[in-house]
Amino acid sequence: MSSDKNNSLIKTPRQLIILIVLAFVVPVILIILLASFFAGQRTEGAGTDAMTPEAIAERLRPVGTVVLVSAPSGPRVLQSGEAVYKLSCSACHATGAAGAPKIGDAAAWAPRLKQGPDTLFKHAVEGFKGMPPKGGNADLDPVEVARAVVYMANQSGAKFKEPAAPAAAPGTATASATARSGEQIVKQTCGNCHNTGVGGAPRIGDRDAWTKRASGGLDAAVASAIKGHGKMPARGGMADLTDAELRSAIQYMFTQSTAASVTTAAVDAKAGPAPAAATATSKPDGAKVYASGCNACHATGVAGAPKFGDKAAWAPRLKAGIDGLLASVIKGKGAMPPKGGQAAASDADLRAAIEYMTAAAK
Repeated sequence: MSSDKNNSLIKTPRQLIILIVLAFVVPVILIILLASFFAGQRTEGAGTDAMTPEAIAERLRPVGTVVLVSAPSGPRVLQSGEAVYKLSCSACHATGAAGAPKIGDAAAWAPRLKQGPDTLFKHAVEGFKGMPPKGGNADLDPVEVARAVVYMANQSGAKFKEPAAPAAAPGTATASATARSGEQIVKQTCGNCHNTGVGGAPRIGDRDAWTKRASGGLDAAVASAIKGHGKMPARGGMADLTDAELRSAIQYMFTQSTAASVTTAAVDAKAGPAPAAATATSKPDGAKVYASGCNACHATGVAGAPKFGDKAAWAPRLKAGIDGLLASVIKGKGAMPPKGGQAAASDADLRAAIEYMTAAAK
């Protein structure tokens, strides 16, 4: 029997070192793999959809926002799909911002049209991915949102039918059967353009602009509004507005801007100065307006927006002054849509928000 024979598997120092290293490394690797498997972790990076415009917009979307909604004043007049598109949807769907399908792009709309109008309506009203509910305009009625979807879809290859106004409940008066003043109608609808001058609409209170239009008389002005002219669609985009209501609204705007009570006769170009615009009973709260939507971009600096309180970013903008900044906000600038996407905000609201932000950057 040979007792000096070496039966050990480790015959050299190198083999011993390798065995020791493996004894530590292999268990560590197994622990990491098991932990990753049971935790269900997934690494996102190149090759995934984590950096797509839609995913980025979704991550930047506020958890909650405060919205300013106009108080109702009489029965609502529902706007046409084209009018709603121009007012609230064009900021993204005319440019393709944040992955929104551009109007007229049949290829981009094709997979969406296959979902059917009901699904598209639901997404537009409730919000979907980077698109906020109702396109960011909380004042819109669901029927108006649906009409805007139909307008865009039909411009992009669909043949959807535009939804009609819902029937009034038994025993209640319909919008057309209820007498409304011109002031109520303007506040509900016409003011969206005529308070700001968007699309070349004459601003209420602008005597020179309205005197030219009033020189032909009220009948001519109403006939022009019914057919539509310039960038204004037929009936100002409000398909449910009756001729009588349209006449009442135009007469109210004439009176507010020319100091003359217009009937069927032409307005005297030498009419006295326009009445001073009614002043608000209290100044809007800039902080609340900022929190209602401005913060979505200015709190994070998304799309190049100057961050709230960043003095360096705001310095070149402050040189334009409050009036200059207000004009840019109303029209929209760069990636910022008109009125910062807050279609219901008045000029006074926007000015207060600008003053609030600029004060924090001085």
